[in-house]
Amino acid sequence: QVQLVESGGGLVQAGGSLRLSCAASGSIFSINVMAWYRQAPGNERELVADMFSGSSATYADSVKGRFTISRDNAKNTVYLQMNSLRPEDTAVYYCNARVRPARGSGYGDYWGQGTQVTVSS
Repeated sequence: QVQLVESGGGLVQAGGSLRLSCAASGSIFSINVMAWYRQAPGNERELVADMFSGSSATYADSVKGRFTISRDNAKNTVYLQMNSLRPEDTAVYYCNARVRPARGSGYGDYWGQGTQVTVSS
């Protein structure tokens, strides 16, 4: 089994910064993509940023220039540095990883439990 554990959410004023972390553990042979999604009340879950192994990152238009995703492959960890936060960034942020648990197995999608980010105006 694979577990994703997030940390770093909280309450911040508009214009402030937060850094989210997500560590994957358990049965992991390789990780293809690691990503951050968010879901605000009444909205669908949306992709914020993703990063494939050894590749560049992609971002939602709404966060480009403000958020930065990075990975530490040795630690199976993904980060999301969020700067210039806005009230509309308020949401539950979820970590996602596409993991191959063992050599020869297929990839599975795994999710963290979510961490709340609240930006006050």
